[in-house]
Amino acid sequence: MAARLRTAPQITIILLLGAAGAVRAQIRFEDTAAKAGLKFVLRNGAAGEFHQPELMLGGVAVLDYDNDGCMDIFFTNGAAMPSLKKTGPEYSNRLFHNDCKGGFTDVTEKAGVAGEGYSNGVAVADYDNDGYPDIFVAGLNRNILYHNRGDGTFEDVTEKAHLGGVDPHYGKLWSVAAAWVDVDNDGWLDLVVSNYVQWDPKLEPACGTPGSPGYCHPNAYHDTPNQLFRNNHDGTFTDITESSGLGAQLGKGMGVAVADYDGDGLMDIFVANDSSPNFLFHNLGHGKFEEAGMMAGVALNDDGRAVASMGVDFRDFDDDGRPDLVVTAMINDTFPVFHNTGAAPAFEDITARSGLAVETRTMTGWGVGLYDFDNDGFKDLFTANAHFPALERLLATAVELPNCVFRNGGNGHFTNVANAAGADFQVAGQYRGAAFADFDNDGRLDVVVSNVNGPARLFRNVTPDAGHWLAFKLEGTHSNRDGIGARIAVTLQGGRKLYNHATTSVGYASSSEPLVRFGLGHEAIAPVVEIRWPSGKVQELRNVKANQVVKIREP
Repeated sequence: MAARLRTAPQITIILLLGAAGAVRAQIRFEDTAAKAGLKFVLRNGAAGEFHQPELMLGGVAVLDYDNDGCMDIFFTNGAAMPSLKKTGPEYSNRLFHNDCKGGFTDVTEKAGVAGEGYSNGVAVADYDNDGYPDIFVAGLNRNILYHNRGDGTFEDVTEKAHLGGVDPHYGKLWSVAAAWVDVDNDGWLDLVVSNYVQWDPKLEPACGTPGSPGYCHPNAYHDTPNQLFRNNHDGTFTDITESSGLGAQLGKGMGVAVADYDGDGLMDIFVANDSSPNFLFHNLGHGKFEEAGMMAGVALNDDGRAVASMGVDFRDFDDDGRPDLVVTAMINDTFPVFHNTGAAPAFEDITARSGLAVETRTMTGWGVGLYDFDNDGFKDLFTANAHFPALERLLATAVELPNCVFRNGGNGHFTNVANAAGADFQVAGQYRGAAFADFDNDGRLDVVVSNVNGPARLFRNVTPDAGHWLAFKLEGTHSNRDGIGARIAVTLQGGRKLYNHATTSVGYASSSEPLVRFGLGHEAIAPVVEIRWPSGKVQELRNVKANQVVKIREP
């Protein structure tokens, strides 16, 4: 139950029952999906013909679509292969409403978001600044934009908005993920879409041997460009892919994430590429970007090799005020960790020093998120894992893997604590997308994960004796309504600072809650909170009590 207390015209404080006490508690999760009524199976349509899209789907989004204060869940879903038709409810995208009492109800048909075609990823944000979150679905040969009407239903405005997923040079594209971001700081969210490879079921190459067919390596397919669409402020978008500079770079785009990595007040774009160099699109202003991945040190790993990059989180994990990068990849790649140094070449590969080189070498990862699961003041790492099908023949290992959680030691080192995270957390699956939110409003961050041809997992965070926390719900006025791109610094007693920024694009083809969260450890009060809005305005709060969601309106 939440109680609202208005303390100033621009600040609404939402008091919630939060955990407080000792820090360094053991992170624990329990899977409450079945008990909560969250019954969803991700269907990839595989029928033994080894079509490449069967591997890549699985985006998940969390959003409060009806603004009742509780986060709902949207799953993308596949279709029959190779027809790409959603032939029944088992293949449709699904929306589940959170009743704020621990239960979820399927409201897909009522909301009008079942979708068409083979869906892959999802990005959520309020693109028209009307106070309700909208849904963009990235898919194979067809993307969808759902406008939230504010009455519990959505309208498909894809054609009106000019976001159907067609490129003037490459035709229909296979879109994997997307991110909402205000690239020109005009107060309206633009859309970046990551595209994978050119794929046609009639021209798909056969790989493996006649007696042992398999999925092809990405190099068997031609690259495609990513896309950037500028918000026209009237419900429509203009394709600025070519003029922005994004169109000049061809890759195999997977996860996409946004942050201002050089502190110039402009949001930059990172695209994880599969088995080809990653892209870091540095924002030059006025809708122009330069691709700086190689110069910045994030295109390749420390061995000078392109890895099979899949998911990414672009977030400051060591609280030095500069956003870093953690990327999931395939077995033997390890999961690269790029630390933002603030000096040329901007990033250094610290995968070995972080501990993840050893811990992740035998894993294949998809969804990923840097969040403080025990509220001790240090962002931990969650990864959703699964090998590619058919790898069991080559590597003598099961496709299914358990997910992982790595505790942040506060010194740039992560330790795998998954074995102690609870019996539910040990269950293996073909996990893909992961989205992060506090579904039960207890101050501990939960995770929802999709599972290919298996039940979705809803990992409720039951960490005992977790620390204090704060979360900020932003409302932009001059900036975009969601405040995406806003940077928040929380100063604790003794002067230590914690940093985070507002974004919903996290992990692999997924979208997480818009709130900006901080674990405070033993601290019950934050002496200073500073918000730097995308508009350039700076706002400061003093002596903010812990264990609450603070709603902040841009002055």
